[in-house]
Amino acid sequence: MSENNVKSLRKHVAPFEKSDTKNSVRQLINTMVPFFMLWYLAYQSLSISYFLTLGLAVIAAGFLVRIFIIFHDCCHYSFFRNRKANRILGTFTGILTLFPYSQWQHEHSVHHATSSNLDKRGTGDIWVLTVDEYREASIWMRLAYRLYRNPFVMFGLGPIYVFLITNRFNRKGARLKERLNTYLTNVAIVALVVVLGLTLGWESFLLVQVPIFWISGAAGIWLFYVQHTFEDAYFEEDKDWEYVKAAVEGSSYYKLPKLLQWLTGNIGYHHVHHLSPRVPNYKLEAAHNNTQPLQNVPTISLATSLSSLKFRLWDEQKKKFVGYKEIKS
Repeated sequence: MSENNVKSLRKHVAPFEKSDTKNSVRQLINTMVPFFMLWYLAYQSLSISYFLTLGLAVIAAGFLVRIFIIFHDCCHYSFFRNRKANRILGTFTGILTLFPYSQWQHEHSVHHATSSNLDKRGTGDIWVLTVDEYREASIWMRLAYRLYRNPFVMFGLGPIYVFLITNRFNRKGARLKERLNTYLTNVAIVALVVVLGLTLGWESFLLVQVPIFWISGAAGIWLFYVQHTFEDAYFEEDKDWEYVKAAVEGSSYYKLPKLLQWLTGNIGYHHVHHLSPRVPNYKLEAAHNNTQPLQNVPTISLATSLSSLKFRLWDEQKKKFVGYKEIKS
């Protein structure tokens, strides 16, 4: 992508940054209503067949991912024009997705400001070591890194660790408003779980909620992982790092089938989102299609994205992700 195109990109995307209340409300309805209906149907299906319950849980999990995208937009103040409305809806959807609004908003803002910056890793991103760092690491550090990057750990245990454990605690140095929002979210989650458990029965509640939670959680981690882990991604030291290049070259265009694109709230247009976080999810596709330079960004499909599982380390000399086998100990 030429230097002139890079400089003009944000100007081209700017017209798509304003949210539309009608579209936002429509998305709320076509997301929330199906989710709660599917959850109820999954509960009712327990008396028929648990295989039917699991089938409904898979679909409900897709809608929970879509709810998370709404939460995500609220954190960027892009779902509604009114900031208070974003905070209220963000807190509510954060309870449903197990994410404290204010805490994650801060963490995610840091992610956007430092994505692909080798000197500012560690907040709101996936743990990435360079080839040289891995070579110099202790055996225990290597073991921890390999476990972290193992697909069974990342996508199997990851949702439990991130959503159920780390999200329940405030970060060090958090302000009072952020801490209170975390406490509010935690209390609301506990209250909701207790009410449903006592009303529906703990076994029934868990048989429905656990698969929905785990499937949506694994899908969410996968989306975040694959959107920043592809062979010719962009990583630079702080002195050479550029925000626009990090957005369009360090974030992929995940070209999904239309149904999955809809369920995931167009977040596959991740390059557009990183270029301009104020673009609401329902305008990401239009921003991409109407901005010619964005047609040449890194593009991955559902099939080719699976190859990202073999990428483990960032090679600063080759400027690409490599696997463990491609380096010498």
